[in-house]
Amino acid sequence: MHLTMNKDAPLKIILAAPRGFCAGVDRAIKIVERAIDHYGAPVYVRHEIVHNQRVVETLEKQGAVFVDEVSDVPENAPVIFSAHGVAKSVPMAAQARGLTWLDATCPLVSKVHIEASRLAETDHHILLIGHAGHPEVIGTMGQVETNKISLIETKEDARNFSIEENTPLAYVTQTTLSVDDTSEIIDVLVSRFPNIVAPHKEDICYATTNRQQAVKNIAPKVDQMLVIGATNSSNSVRLVEVALKAGCEDAQLIADADDIDWDAFSSTVAAGVKTLGITAGASAPEAIVREVVESFKQRFDVELEEYVDTVETVKFNLPRELRD
Repeated sequence: MHLTMNKDAPLKIILAAPRGFCAGVDRAIKIVERAIDHYGAPVYVRHEIVHNQRVVETLEKQGAVFVDEVSDVPENAPVIFSAHGVAKSVPMAAQARGLTWLDATCPLVSKVHIEASRLAETDHHILLIGHAGHPEVIGTMGQVETNKISLIETKEDARNFSIEENTPLAYVTQTTLSVDDTSEIIDVLVSRFPNIVAPHKEDICYATTNRQQAVKNIAPKVDQMLVIGATNSSNSVRLVEVALKAGCEDAQLIADADDIDWDAFSSTVAAGVKTLGITAGASAPEAIVREVVESFKQRFDVELEEYVDTVETVKFNLPRELRD
């Protein structure tokens, strides 16, 4: 990697907190690690356990094998379902093959699954606010019959949605959406369907909300914002959008320090970028944050400040089979 250095150039870095791993991601990774210890390698995982290549590669070295479908798992091998959740048909397929399976679905996603199932049982048509193709959305839509749930991605979708008059309606949401954008979509739905049933408790998870709020607070104070995360990580992509919307003129998503164009950044520092914000999506390890900060320290005269918006204390239990 080419090392562009301007050690005399002052650069203030504001680290957002909370950032990085949430309780659901931490639990999912531990489930894979404990399963490898408990059953022995290899342990199979359907899809990426979380959306981060570093995490996936680390678990592969320990004995995890990532597959696309349950049908790719050998006979008698244990299989784990990712933190994003799966359709009801997935554990049914594992059961039909007699496989040992563990569910690493984040409990807050499971809460949405339970909500959707209960609403369908009471003959509500469910509007799922989320992004098409995201594993969490696929999993949630797979909790109920296809004719009982519709996907709403935008305000335009909310304005154009039509259904037979007097059909009971309810909405649930993907847990990793932009809080503000989702609120705008909900406002449209409520204005059109005043009797629509809302979740008993906000579906967007605490970690998504907290990370977005920290970014909102520091975005106006920085010249540029770097969000560490994967391009297929919904909550990481939303952090970039939130930063731009909150007043930061330049916000970028990076996987790690190698993703930074150091020559270009050195030029922007020379041109007047003096304050940099850094945060990380909920599936990005803190080790990558430290590597990024260290890479800046190698090149610039860094003043480091941490902005703490809130302190998270949430923890989720592991499945009974894997508890000490």
